[in-house]
Amino acid sequence: MKRLILAMLVAIAAACTTTNGPDSEFANVQVSFATQRPAGPLASGAFLSRAAGDTIITGTDTLVIDRVQVVLREIELKRVATTDCDSAADEDACERFETGPVLVDLPLGSTVQQKFAVNVPVGSYNEIEFDIHKPDDDDPSDQVFIANNPTFAAISIRVTGTFNDTAYVYTSDLNVQQELALVPALEITDMTGATNLTVLVDIDSWFRNASGAVVDPTSANKGGPNENLVKENIKNSVEAFEDDDRDGAED
Repeated sequence: MKRLILAMLVAIAAACTTTNGPDSEFANVQVSFATQRPAGPLASGAFLSRAAGDTIITGTDTLVIDRVQVVLREIELKRVATTDCDSAADEDACERFETGPVLVDLPLGSTVQQKFAVNVPVGSYNEIEFDIHKPDDDDPSDQVFIANNPTFAAISIRVTGTFNDTAYVYTSDLNVQQELALVPALEITDMTGATNLTVLVDIDSWFRNASGAVVDPTSANKGGPNENLVKENIKNSVEAFEDDDRDGAED
């Protein structure tokens, strides 16, 4: 009887580890962030790297961005033919990197920095989704996050620097889901090895008006005349693509 039970346990273990099609194979996918594409010819008013960690916009005014922090939640990679990562029917078809909330320091200058990694089943993925998230006191996980990051109570984005040599702090309560298409779709096979996705956040566009002129970041704080302008700029500033060499450009 003991031998029979042992044989059954071995058979069950073998069934659990045997590969039965593509979903039983995994490959590592990493998510990195960048705020600039690779250096090219500079247009008038473009970003200029002044020093490590600093980014400058020049024009009539000078804006220096020293730090950009964003609160993210529910970072997921969506399979082709999956309708919605938020629906119960499709939840298992979305691979989750991070539940969050988590605070991400965006790299400035030409740096590309890895922030997350997860092993995902092989297959085709055509979208990465995440929330730019305003922590809420009513949410238990948010309460823990706020306790560790008190300056982000009801704040999803914080930017510091100088505008015409005067220090500023810009904060936003933007609360929005970002759904970034991957074109072409990301193809993961059991032979792929580590694959890198770069999320490019074009912070050059954040504090600009329709004519391209720089606006004072403090004018975009809550209740300011440029609050909605900058919020829309932020929502439209994000894209994602495969970037295995981590140079900030599409492969």
